[in-house]
Amino acid sequence: MARRTLVTGGVRSGKSAYAESLVADAADVLYVAPGPAPDPDADAEWAARVAAHQLRRPTSWETRETSDIADAMRAATGPVLVDCLGTWVTAVVDELRGWDRPHDRWAGEFDERLDAFADAWAALEYDAVAVTNEVGWGVIPAHHSGRLFRDLLGRVNQRVAAASDDVVLVVAGRTLTL
Repeated sequence: MARRTLVTGGVRSGKSAYAESLVADAADVLYVAPGPAPDPDADAEWAARVAAHQLRRPTSWETRETSDIADAMRAATGPVLVDCLGTWVTAVVDELRGWDRPHDRWAGEFDERLDAFADAWAALEYDAVAVTNEVGWGVIPAHHSGRLFRDLLGRVNQRVAAASDDVVLVVAGRTLTL
C-alpha cells in the first residue's frame, strides 16, 4: 500500500534533503518541481538553489516542472516527490493574477486546483512525499501578499496533512514525526 508523507519545516531546515532520503532507494522517482521557476537571469540565487538540488538528485529520477501537480501525479509510474508546495501556491496565484486582484475573484479557481491536487494525492498508487514550508512559525511579511500566501499555504498544508499517513517536521536537520 502506498504511503503519503508530508515533510514540513522552515527555510533551510533540511526538509528537502530529508524528503529525498525517503525515496532515495527508488530508481523511478517522479520529482515534481512546482513552477515555473523564476527566470535564472532575474534571480541568480534561486537558480543556484535549484541547481544544487538537481545535483543532489539521482540522474534516474524524472523531473517535471509544472504548476499542474495533480496532472503530474496522475501520470506517475512510480514514487513521487513534490518539492515544494509553497512554490506551487506562488505559481498558481501568479497564473491567476491573484496578488493584485481581490481574492474573491479567483478564490474558486484556486480551490478547484487545490481539490484536484488533494484528490490526486489521495489516489496515488505509489509512495509519495510532499515538501512544504511551515507557515505557522515563519516570518511572513505583514502585508496583503504575505498574509495571502500564509493563509493559502496553511490551507494547502492542512488538506495534504489530512490525506497523509505521516507528517514530519524538520528543524535544523532533525526530524519529528507528528
